[in-house]
Amino acid sequence: MTKKKGSIKGIVYAALFGALTAAGAFIIIPLPPVPITAQTFFLNVAAVLLGGPLGAASQFIYVMLGVVGIPVFAGGKAGLGVLFGPTGGYLIGFIFGAFVIGILVKAKKDPGVFWYIFSMIVGMLIIYTLGMIQLSFVAKLSLIKAATVGVLPFLPGDIIKIILAAIVSVKLKNRIKV
Repeated sequence: MTKKKGSIKGIVYAALFGALTAAGAFIIIPLPPVPITAQTFFLNVAAVLLGGPLGAASQFIYVMLGVVGIPVFAGGKAGLGVLFGPTGGYLIGFIFGAFVIGILVKAKKDPGVFWYIFSMIVGMLIIYTLGMIQLSFVAKLSLIKAATVGVLPFLPGDIIKIILAAIVSVKLKNRIKV
């Protein structure tokens, strides 16, 4: 019975973080040249607190909310076409990135803020890589140009979000158990 109760709790947390990631698309700090949204902040916190499989599930839920037509993607977009468009690789990367972050965090006996930051950086590299590859392919850009337009402008905001997510995760790690 405990196992089943724990798995239901994990699914509820995954759904909650999927919804928070969706809400994060609408939490915008309008900084030039690229506004900062809270999506990857919630992705990082979900991955650290829930672990690999449930962290990935939270992002799968987020992506599926958008695929079924709820306008939760950047710019209020929705639909399956977004996954096949220039930014679809980043969305798929959310799922894989969250999984890897969660696995890395759980691999260390007593991870702290610096291990969380390291894990989140690795996860963001996965997101950037998958996003950049699809952006390059769909928009017919070289990988260098895809990195220039699809990664570099987002680095400052993502660094800030990673640091904040690591700090928040340290504060919440003993409060959220799945």
